[in-house]
Amino acid sequence: MSNEAEPDKTVSAAPMSRSAAAERMRAHRERRRLGLHSVVIQIREREIDVLIRGGLLKADARNNVRAIGDAIHAHFDKTLRA
Repeated sequence: MSNEAEPDKTVSAAPMSRSAAAERMRAHRERRRLGLHSVVIQIREREIDVLIRGGLLKADARNNVRAIGDAIHAHFDKTLRA
């Protein structure tokens, strides 16, 4: 038997992956913590046109759901000052 210490044989744990459901719940709780609520709305073409005319949405982004959401948030920020 040798008196030399054996090198550390540490086993690194693989990072745990979250299930899709767990990730959705984590995102939901984070939104709630920030005071956000998710809602689904239908928006008319003419309302998109108004967002574009108002400078809140670029014309080439009229079919981009995220850009439309950002424009609606900008509209809320502009008109719903609390």
